[in-house]
Amino acid sequence: MSRLPIFLLTLLVLVGVDGARAHEIRPAIATVNFSAERYDVEVSANMEAVMAGVSPQHKDTNESPNAQTYNRLRELPPAVLERKIREFLPQYLEGIEIHFDDARRQPALCSLDVPEVGDPARARLTLLRLCGAIPPDARTFRWAYAADFGESIVRLPAVSGGDLVALWLKDGAKSEPYILGVGLEQKTRLEVAAQYTVFGFTHILPKGLDHILFVLGLFLLSTRWKPLLIQVTAFTLAHTLTLGLSIYGIVSLSPAIVEPLIAASIAYVAVENMVTAELKPWRAFVVFGFGLLHGMGFAGVLQEIGLPRSEFLTALLTFNLGVELGQLSVITLAYLLVGLWWKTKGWYRARLVQPLSALIAVVGVYWTIERIAG
Repeated sequence: MSRLPIFLLTLLVLVGVDGARAHEIRPAIATVNFSAERYDVEVSANMEAVMAGVSPQHKDTNESPNAQTYNRLRELPPAVLERKIREFLPQYLEGIEIHFDDARRQPALCSLDVPEVGDPARARLTLLRLCGAIPPDARTFRWAYAADFGESIVRLPAVSGGDLVALWLKDGAKSEPYILGVGLEQKTRLEVAAQYTVFGFTHILPKGLDHILFVLGLFLLSTRWKPLLIQVTAFTLAHTLTLGLSIYGIVSLSPAIVEPLIAASIAYVAVENMVTAELKPWRAFVVFGFGLLHGMGFAGVLQEIGLPRSEFLTALLTFNLGVELGQLSVITLAYLLVGLWWKTKGWYRARLVQPLSALIAVVGVYWTIERIAG
């Protein structure tokens, strides 16, 4: 027993507390439109993080050595921050590449909208509208966002006039060529399935700390595979349902309500682990209910990425498949690290299940309060 469980406890505390106060760095979202002779790109970005030099290698701004600079910028009123953004603009535009055919074009800043300071627990997203002329006889458009600024999601008009087509770009990569008047080359069903399975998996590992803690809470009460699979499958079916309904616009609930309830679900599962030593029949139904909430949380991610109109159902199902694979990976890793060695020991519940559940409960309660307070 000795050292490894102590290490796991410490690791969970450090990861959990850090995640609870995290200022997550999200991708910039660039929405592109074309007219007969001009292009327009609306960029929604955390400009304070970009100007502060918060490196994309940090999953949240508090990990950055420039965190204090970032926090000072976040406190500025809109007029002052707008002035600083305009001063920084030449550097920012240097990190944005807009290509027509093989030629790079320099966009102009046509408008700038800086929101009020607002909720200090959430990033402030500035809207920059970039525009310019499309060169005569241009055939293709490509977009790139500097690796130092972070990831970007570029959303391009579908040829049919339907939903936008979204590409998630990392490490300064250029988007694939968009043929003006034609669109992106149609992906095969297999390519769409592979892409959205990866999106779903990475939303759990390594990005979904709250979902990871929820799944660990399920694991701790019972290390037997059958009840675990029943719970995880109930969770997946539930979040698939609300995710689909949210994407279609049938169900909608404010993140200000959903996010605290997700945190509360983590605390509930952990507390239940501490007060009962055996899996109750109602647990799967409770997990299903919590899955409905988590599905609304996943919907925000998919709405940013977008779903291809031609393969909507394929993308939706494979995203959920990726989420399921991520959850099973968390359970497998937990089993290999803990359950395989100690699940039959007499001290397993007293020395592992209850302390770890207590830590998860503390993190869940902390997140709940933080998200309610904003």
